[in-house]
Amino acid sequence: MNTNDFSTLAAQETAFDRWSAGRSSRRDFIKQSAGIIVLVAFGSPGLSAQEKAYSDEPVSNELPTDFNAFLIIGADGRVTCFTGKIEMGQGAITSLAQTLADELDVPYDSVDMLMGDTDLCPWDAGTWGSMTTRFFGPPLRAAAAEARGVLLELASERLELPVSQLAVRDGLIFARDDEQRRVTYGELSQGRRIERHLTVKPELKDPSQFRVVGKPMLRLDAREKVTGKAKYTGDIRLPGMLYARILRPPAHGATLTKVNTSRARSMDGVTVVEDGDLIAALHELPDMAERALRRIKAKYDVPSSAITQDTIHEHLLTFSPTPSVVAEGGDLAAGRKGAVQVIENTFYDGYVAHSPIETHAALATFEDGKLTAWASTQNPFGVRDQLATALGLSPAKVRVITPYVGGGFGGKTSNLQVVEAARLAKAAGAPVQVMRTREEEFFYDTFRPAAVVKIASGVDATGKMVLWDYDVAYAGQRGAEHFYTFPNHRTVARPRGWDGPPGSHPFAVGAWRAPGNNTNTFARESQVDIVAASAGLDPVAFRLRHLENKRMKRTLQAAADKFGWSPAAAPSRRGWGVACGFDAGTYVAMIAQVAVDEASGQVQVERALCAQDMGVVINPQGATIQIEGCIMMGLGYALSEEIHFKGGDVLTKDFNHYKLPRFSWMPKIETHLVEANDTTPQGGGEPAIIVVGAAIANAIYDATGARLFQMAMTPKRVREAIEVREA
Repeated sequence: MNTNDFSTLAAQETAFDRWSAGRSSRRDFIKQSAGIIVLVAFGSPGLSAQEKAYSDEPVSNELPTDFNAFLIIGADGRVTCFTGKIEMGQGAITSLAQTLADELDVPYDSVDMLMGDTDLCPWDAGTWGSMTTRFFGPPLRAAAAEARGVLLELASERLELPVSQLAVRDGLIFARDDEQRRVTYGELSQGRRIERHLTVKPELKDPSQFRVVGKPMLRLDAREKVTGKAKYTGDIRLPGMLYARILRPPAHGATLTKVNTSRARSMDGVTVVEDGDLIAALHELPDMAERALRRIKAKYDVPSSAITQDTIHEHLLTFSPTPSVVAEGGDLAAGRKGAVQVIENTFYDGYVAHSPIETHAALATFEDGKLTAWASTQNPFGVRDQLATALGLSPAKVRVITPYVGGGFGGKTSNLQVVEAARLAKAAGAPVQVMRTREEEFFYDTFRPAAVVKIASGVDATGKMVLWDYDVAYAGQRGAEHFYTFPNHRTVARPRGWDGPPGSHPFAVGAWRAPGNNTNTFARESQVDIVAASAGLDPVAFRLRHLENKRMKRTLQAAADKFGWSPAAAPSRRGWGVACGFDAGTYVAMIAQVAVDEASGQVQVERALCAQDMGVVINPQGATIQIEGCIMMGLGYALSEEIHFKGGDVLTKDFNHYKLPRFSWMPKIETHLVEANDTTPQGGGEPAIIVVGAAIANAIYDATGARLFQMAMTPKRVREAIEVREA
């Protein structure tokens, strides 16, 4: 077996081929690949660390220390990188390949990525929180550095030269004074299984030594995606596969009281499964499964509730738990006493959907007592354990393969569809695919929670902020703690997360791209702007005056300089708005320019400039794309996206009723990556989105003098704010 056979696994399009060929585990893969793998293992005699990590029992739920779990070097020099991370558009498939290539000293185009396969990849907690680069990057680099060190030792023995006299370039080890004395990585691994580790861990490269990291790279998945060759879960087909359409309740909290499946069962080729709360119609054609579902008659007991998107905030506050202190300093009473003006405001945010292009999908099949599931998920190992529990299996008997994921944004951490597919496959004795309709996607989404933020702040006679009292309910603590220098401050969260007490939310809520930080940044940066305006001060200068954090200060100054900001107190009628934020280790500042039609309340963002300090930038092209995507997506939560509901009945069912950003909305987008090679790589998938709502709100105020306190800032709400201004 040549590693080239696995080169297309970066796209995961051959997931079924791997499975059907009987490669049921990483251990089997290694056995079949004998002679082309350098095995460097830790541990005592007996099973190698590699074998311990990937033997049938037990299944490990921790990141392995043996770097062989992360990479394999083939006889031809190609390197396969194994990672439990998944690719859902964020570019990890490329940035991780760059990271490995640089630390291992191999060409970037010789790296193949295999992602999100629980039988072949090392355990991983999940792909979320912009943690891939920050938290998985370091162990991957360490694994590559260790492998490089071992290969140098092997080359030293082969070439009969001390390691100090050897150099490495592009997978080739050679004598420093005679490049003809050389050996390739592939030649060192040919025909041998070698177990070795370094007694002294090697130091990682300094950014000045990088040859691949920091260079703009075309994404490894680009060609497959633009040509349609890339495979997603819904594209995978198995022999004898059945499509499932599942009976769904009319509202959250509804209880099934009566069901009649006889008419569906009478249809040719239809299999009806009734497994407790799971009732579904299966057929080899999806439209026939849908037709059969319509013939199932069901009655539900639906609880009565008058809670809607218009009354949810009052309802949430009645359930508000005891506050938890996130940060505090100084004395609030002293701050109030020293303030010449105290300004108190309440900010609101509504439920927002994830709206991925690809709805939740799964395909499950049983063979020889083992369950294999293909899933559009952000956490394949979590799904593996969830399936094992749901079906009473050992985790070693469950394999989850994650092809490309068509958008997640935190929403594909809930994996009900995979459990459904597995239960149906077991009941039907055939492979079963479950793919949600758009209506089901809205109904079962774990929405970004509605939230309320109350802030009291004040300035002294010199225009300096001396009071900051911040209370957030339901958005959680992420982004709540400020980075300004306020001498008397307190930040509390109710709760620290977003769930709240039972009964607070009428349906499920969860993480939504930079969870909670969009809401917290909207409230904080709006309030800072309000205080600056009340003091008659320029909003950029006011922020700089209260910043001692060098990275944040540098980022804001860079944004102002690149934008061409000229000082003026708001409302200047220019339609300029600024906002700062911090997320996933990254500092971000955005300046937006808007035009507002005061008669209709319509807002057009004309220009958006974002500066970002994310430490060492692995792929500048990928980082730029992520910033642009964040700004585009941010326009939606800022201006239009909001779930409508009555009790547990989700009224928003499709994109006719849920307005996503259009091409016509797109402003001129400018990005600036602040050079910060003195800081390790930080998150880039989420930070830029957190400032979009606040920057636009502040720009609307600068253009009109009307202040928005609730997102989404729809034309109706903009008109209402203008009417308040005119009153």
